[in-house]
Amino acid sequence: MKRVLRSAVGAVDQHQSGPGISRRDLLRSAVVLGAGAVLPAIGSTTGSAAQVGSDSTAKGGRIDIHSHMTPPLLLQTVGAEALGGFGKWTPEQALAAMDQSGVSTGILSVPPHYDPMTVDRIARGCNEWAARLAVDHPGRFGVFAFLPLPHIDITLREIAYAYDTLKVDGVGMYTNYGDKWLGDAYFNPVFEELERRKAIVFTHPITADCCKDLIKGIGDGAIEWQTDTTRAIAQMIFGGAQERYPNVRMVWSHGGGTMPYLIERFTGMAKSPRLASKFPGGFEAAAGKFYYDTAQVANVPAMSALTKVVPLSQILFGTDYPARTFADHVKGLKECGLFGPKELQQIGRDNALALLPRFKT
Repeated sequence: MKRVLRSAVGAVDQHQSGPGISRRDLLRSAVVLGAGAVLPAIGSTTGSAAQVGSDSTAKGGRIDIHSHMTPPLLLQTVGAEALGGFGKWTPEQALAAMDQSGVSTGILSVPPHYDPMTVDRIARGCNEWAARLAVDHPGRFGVFAFLPLPHIDITLREIAYAYDTLKVDGVGMYTNYGDKWLGDAYFNPVFEELERRKAIVFTHPITADCCKDLIKGIGDGAIEWQTDTTRAIAQMIFGGAQERYPNVRMVWSHGGGTMPYLIERFTGMAKSPRLASKFPGGFEAAAGKFYYDTAQVANVPAMSALTKVVPLSQILFGTDYPARTFADHVKGLKECGLFGPKELQQIGRDNALALLPRFKT
């Protein structure tokens, strides 16, 4: 995926909530009755999707922490060409693929794209649509709300709405926003609010301003995104944000990027005279407080490295669907030879339930 740096002409108003119903009325109802009162008035998300797919699928299957969705507003604003394969995503196809691979629940986030000129206009509509989808398919979908960063004040309002009205499971953030990485002091007001809410923050890499198209012919996703995840992890730990916000549960995509392979360098930094007093347990103790998903790293080299750095309890099943399939990751984890049935159950479901206990039922 390339970063999207254009706006669509004639994008629909994400605040339209249905004929004859004002947003003020909707919000008043939401405050009194919660998300269940406001969402039915927003409108259908999937047409017949509520009847399609196996909502009666047996409970107890895998929970995919890294599953993407494409709300109509995002598709209309960004355009199908820019979204590539993500533009073809549908709830029906996702549910069918989940059922085929024993995935009970997908925690949805928008696919990687970033345009600071449009994020404030699409966040609310995308989040409302996703929340409606989760209501239509109870237990099958969760939601990581899309935040309109880098706009701090708008983001704080969206966090309040997403949690208090839409009842989302957490929020999604990119590893960087232009020239600032997570952990930068610029984001402190947002993290202070997320700390107060003991939020789950799902992160996804995207190309920073510095590093677009560094090697011609090699997409940024192949190398740069893994590197950018590592930058954000290092900034969160060495910049002190992890210590300041201990109740924010961070989930890093793709096994933590290149962090496991750079462990010797980070361990040495944490032992340096300048930093040793801040890291009495060393770098690995700090890194072991974060969570890491298996998306696109369900293979022997990556899992071998990750499991040497962080406890198994911190590894979550993730697939990057539809960029990759659920089946790819089920097969990869089973065949990498590192995990027995108990460990596969822990990665596939139990670790996620520690973060998202509402999916136990």
